[in-house]
Amino acid sequence: MKYLFLGLAITLEVIGSSFLKASDGFSKLLPSIITFIALVGCFFFFSQALKSIPLGIAYAIWAGLGIVLTAAVSVVIFKQTLDLPAILGILLIITGVIVMNVFSKTNAH
Repeated sequence: MKYLFLGLAITLEVIGSSFLKASDGFSKLLPSIITFIALVGCFFFFSQALKSIPLGIAYAIWAGLGIVLTAAVSVVIFKQTLDLPAILGILLIITGVIVMNVFSKTNAH
């Protein structure tokens, strides 16, 4: 259940960030409302995940996967491009999340 909560938090964070871009600086009402709802939901589910996942591990996974997925949304939805350093950085983030989950004894599986 703890990873379901973390997954929901990540998903809502990506939705909130994407609609933040679409809100155009909070000048568009519907995307602004969706941003607020998604981010409140994100932090609710993140708080539930933190009941059983160590903060450092949960935050690294949440932030890392949030960055990767938000970058993917920026490419697919907003037609933005990523250069080679950005792609390499994203690959390093993914590698870091995998290393933490596979090798860290801090992780509460």
